[in-house]
Amino acid sequence: MPFRPRTAAAGAVLAAAVVLPCPAVAAARPPAAAAGPSTTAAPGWSAAPTGAARTSFYLEGPAGSALTDRLAVRNPSDRPVTVRLAGDGDGDGDGGSEGRGAGGWLAFGTTEVTVPPRTQASVPFTAAVPRTAAPGSHPAALTVTGPGTRIRIPVRLRVSGPTLSALTVEHVSVTRRGSAAVIRYTLVNRGNTALRPRVAVRADGLFGTLLHRPARPLPAVLPPGARTDRTETWSDPPALDAVDVTLTVTAADGAQDTGTVGYTAVPWGTAAAPALLLAAGGGAWALRRRRGRTGRAAPTGDGGAGPGPDDGGGPPSHRPGARATAGARPANGTGMPGAAGTTTTGTTSSTTTVAKTGSGARG
Repeated sequence: MPFRPRTAAAGAVLAAAVVLPCPAVAAARPPAAAAGPSTTAAPGWSAAPTGAARTSFYLEGPAGSALTDRLAVRNPSDRPVTVRLAGDGDGDGDGGSEGRGAGGWLAFGTTEVTVPPRTQASVPFTAAVPRTAAPGSHPAALTVTGPGTRIRIPVRLRVSGPTLSALTVEHVSVTRRGSAAVIRYTLVNRGNTALRPRVAVRADGLFGTLLHRPARPLPAVLPPGARTDRTETWSDPPALDAVDVTLTVTAADGAQDTGTVGYTAVPWGTAAAPALLLAAGGGAWALRRRRGRTGRAAPTGDGGAGPGPDDGGGPPSHRPGARATAGARPANGTGMPGAAGTTTTGTTSSTTTVAKTGSGARG
């Protein structure tokens, strides 16, 4: 084969291009002795449900069952990666006042897993459904915390059985607070499914609608059997009106209820005026009655009669035809005094002399 200089030069250049990067790659790798556990962020590690194209876990079974699935943790780096596993909150990321919820049903053989370099680990876990769990959906989440990041994977748990969505609004009241008013109410989940209530507020007065707030979702999920006390602030209530305040709550699967309370807004001066008028009227009536009693004549004597002659009163009363004298006077010529008689009028006595003729002989 004849020697061709141009072909030999091209082959030398190609050999150099293949061989020269090899030392560079080898130099970029850390020495084998330096490899080991590290707390620094390992680029590229990930966690997801096992299987193809799954972004969340879905588990379903009756109350009292144990549901299992697997988590895949991938470590493409050349260093071991340690991750921690936990069940937490709900699938929407707002466990709120309900605590861990169904996340507490998740159990792991170990809560800490170390994945070797360039390896994928398959980690099993179990959802232990309580025997008292109500039928319906119970969202939860599985969290994986590792170097440099934290991954949250939804776990959609569903307990099989008939479901009931029921919601009530109770203890509605309105209280004045300065220039504003506070609407208080209690929401109760009467069903066996977790609900996210929506609340609408409306106030109607004598002359029209005073407040209208469209339905808006509450920030927390209400588990079965749970209740929550909530308030709504009314910044500009009327100063004088009779108002009906209505709260309408709704949730998924047709759960709905309405609560209404009456509220009367009256200024302090207007409310005090009737009381002052009533007090003034009562005082005037009592005074007139007392004066009427003191103006009556006091009773005197034995039978209620007025004063007699002996009491310094007026002249005595006499019967018709009676004549009063100061003493006995002779009625005949013999000088014999006549017999004295006594007449009584009422309780007043007077003495009257009556002339008698004795035997009828005159001197």
